Amino acid sequence: MQAQFDRRDFMKLAGYGGVVFATGLSPAYAAAAGKDFFFVQLSDTHWGFSGPPNPEAASTLKRAVAAVNTLPRQPDFIMFTGDLTHTTDDPKERRRRLAEFKEIVAGLAVKNQRFIPGEHDASLDKGEAYQEFFGRTYYAFDHAGIHFVALDNVSDPGAKLGQAQLDWLKADLAQIDKDRPIIVLTHRPLFDLQPEWDWATADGKAAIDILTPYKNVTVFYGHIHQEHHHMTGHIAHHAATSLIFPLPAPGAQPKRAPVAWDPAAPFKGLGFRSVGSGDAPGNPVIKQYPVA
Repeated sequence: MQAQFDRRDFMKLAGYGGVVFATGLSPAYAAAAGKDFFFVQLSDTHWGFSGPPNPEAASTLKRAVAAVNTLPRQPDFIMFTGDLTHTTDDPKERRRRLAEFKEIVAGLAVKNQRFIPGEHDASLDKGEAYQEFFGRTYYAFDHAGIHFVALDNVSDPGAKLGQAQLDWLKADLAQIDKDRPIIVLTHRPLFDLQPEWDWATADGKAAIDILTPYKNVTVFYGHIHQEHHHMTGHIAHHAATSLIFPLPAPGAQPKRAPVAWDPAAPFKGLGFRSVGSGDAPGNPVIKQYPVA
């Protein structure tokens, strides 16, 4: 049985325009190469969605872009963790939505932007259209002494990473010291959160097994449209809120369905996060920002 997130490792603090959390990340993250780091994660924008769960769907992503641009500190880079667009069976419409999404996020002041697909972007054509606009669906990069790994668990319609990607992950990490801080970015959770709701990765355990020998690993993902925090051994997994509509807590009701829009509290449950070393060296934090 996988360990639940220990709330003693996730202490809520007052934030600037949002809520700040101690992440449980090792101090090695802030100390990596003696450098500060700060990035923003946005997830599940679902550009092209239309319906009662968000009557403001045509403006929500644009509001988020404006909110990121007004952060008191601009991020080193911006990471979108999938479901950039809402699914469509029409290949031409899929490309139109991807093009519109790309045009909107071009309004971000920070031009260092990174992307991975969600199943809404990629599962129907195995990522073909997505790659035309954003390139590879999985990759690695280094920043501020941290090794970042972006994984694709959506292009395979079976919700798998696949053996080729697992082999790539193993080979990529073989070059990394076991003490090196690693941040993994993915769309679906790598652990079995709620498989009957498609909140799992079929071969996610294989990825976790590859990551487990490394001492400082944290996973940031999307897909479930809410904050959620979980531990698999020493690896912390943090889900992000969405920018379209919230979803219920895992298993809270028989079927997965969007939380109803509340006209008295529009955009409730929607937002984005920043991840960084924070104001105190050696104390990395997650800060949640609402969309308003």
